Amino acid sequence: MTEMAKATRVAFGEALARLGATHENVVVVDGDLSCSTNTRKFSEQFPDRFIQLGIAEGNMVGVAAGLAMAGKVPFVSSFACFLAGRFEQIRMSVGYNNANVRLVGTHAGVGPGEDGYSQMGLEDVALMRSLPNMVVLQPADAVEAERATEFLADYVGPAYLRLTRQALPDIFDADYSFEFGKGIRLREGKDLVLVASGGVVANCLEAAELLAADGVETGVVNIHTIKPLDEQLLREVASNSSRVLTVEDHGVVGGLGSAVVEALSEMPDVVVRRHGVLGYGESGTQVDLYARHMLDAAGIAEAARRFLAPEIEAVATG
Repeated sequence: MTEMAKATRVAFGEALARLGATHENVVVVDGDLSCSTNTRKFSEQFPDRFIQLGIAEGNMVGVAAGLAMAGKVPFVSSFACFLAGRFEQIRMSVGYNNANVRLVGTHAGVGPGEDGYSQMGLEDVALMRSLPNMVVLQPADAVEAERATEFLADYVGPAYLRLTRQALPDIFDADYSFEFGKGIRLREGKDLVLVASGGVVANCLEAAELLAADGVETGVVNIHTIKPLDEQLLREVASNSSRVLTVEDHGVVGGLGSAVVEALSEMPDVVVRRHGVLGYGESGTQVDLYARHMLDAAGIAEAARRFLAPEIEAVATG
């Protein structure tokens, strides 16, 4: 990893503005949050392809579906919680019609910090995963966010892209190639595998270093495509370690952890534990909230120790 780079929402906005020059059918539908979601850059360069609908997210989704049915490639961007709050419109207008719409939910998880729970998307992955034809992407750093945005410019079908408010450390370099539906092994380990997505992936790499000091060999897998899930890779890493801890800045119900449990449920001798946000969010700095919910490196390492406690105790007692 390198030094702290930028939020994935910022990388998305920059990539989207570049794609506007090469993809004439790309349009952006906004709900009065272009400065926060970073679609403002696109609006400045392509004002005739930027549609400002004001604070009317339900209408925004419906307009985007209509644009998609007319051959455009609309990116609809708002805070993740506001998009998830319009689930019925998404289900009927986008999902049921298989409309070629990209829903981009920024400020996901507890990352919005001081803005409090009303601004936090903690149920969005669960809702989007439930739609049969909706793909769900969540990049782990700025480079992966750029590549995911580029991929979505050419993808055909409903898609949800989940982004952070806070800046994230760089994990990948400029040569990184995004492969849709493929997880990435970032670190090998036989005692435990951390399967993570989005803003907590870098923290999992740090946690693996902390666990190494305890003698625990910890693997880390980055899942940028939550749906469709790379089940083959998950089965491979689970076969090697048999202990899988999922980590996500999302509620523990219906998100990445639930997807991994579904994928590995028929594997014998494999134990999966989910680690994420257990309740509603609250106000506080992003750093403090990550510590409170044990999503920082120290918290993830502690969650892993609790998970492995029986094995560690058995080794200690011989």
